[in-house]
Amino acid sequence: MTTSIHTTNAAMAASSSGGPTSAGGPANDALVIADRTFTSRLVVGTGKYPSHAVMQAAHIASGTEMVTVAVRRVDLAAKGEGSLLHWINREKIFLLPNTAGCYTADDAIRTARLGREAGLSNWVKLEVIGDEQTLFPDNEALIEATRVLVKEGFVVLPYTNDDPIACRKLADAGAAAVMPLGAPIGSGLGIQNPNNLLIIKSQAKVPVIVDAGVGTASDAAIAMELGVDGVLMNTAIAGAGDPASMAAAMRHAVIAGRLAFRAGRIAKRMYAAASSPTSGLIGT
Repeated sequence: MTTSIHTTNAAMAASSSGGPTSAGGPANDALVIADRTFTSRLVVGTGKYPSHAVMQAAHIASGTEMVTVAVRRVDLAAKGEGSLLHWINREKIFLLPNTAGCYTADDAIRTARLGREAGLSNWVKLEVIGDEQTLFPDNEALIEATRVLVKEGFVVLPYTNDDPIACRKLADAGAAAVMPLGAPIGSGLGIQNPNNLLIIKSQAKVPVIVDAGVGTASDAAIAMELGVDGVLMNTAIAGAGDPASMAAAMRHAVIAGRLAFRAGRIAKRMYAAASSPTSGLIGT
């Protein structure tokens, strides 16, 4: 009973934010990737939820307009509530197939093609894993797969390390956005190398979306305060005690981080700086 109350409250809070902001931030501050415009800068996954119903409630509370789904997890033969796709409102939420579980460029390319042939999308979150324990990407294979898929008309969003050189090469290969990790997948460690993300963003010719490693709302806000264009997460929401409430928290964290970045933070100082005037004090 407690979970359902929290889920309802989270969804209500998320849908009643009001004010001058949309689902993802200021109404005049849209995220544009390739030929699509998104008002939300939060991308959410579909794995690890206790149930499809919990997943759906979290998606609503997050305000997301794009969710990722592993091509290998989609059972096209499943019907009604037994189908994962049944629980995603595709009139409001854009589907981003991913190549999760692929360890070679050829495997990732075949999986992306399968997703397109199955009618999911010609967009792909491209994953080519290089190490089974850390799940770090194989950047060499990732760049190779990106080149092939871009030539075949895919809109490619590759998941990669927080490596400025790799991100630059992926953009040069035709990636529509780059998705550097904040920390290892599912670790919840938060942003480990903020300076790398700053460099990536300063050099990027395409949107930069932090993918993986976020654990809680403050991590999402920190990522957005660095100036990246969006945050993608799954475990932080799906694995939370109350996924819908965490989704609502992430929604507002992304908005807050984006607003703070656009506003411009004050400079850091070694010593205090009075916020009130010193002239006119008694005795002076």
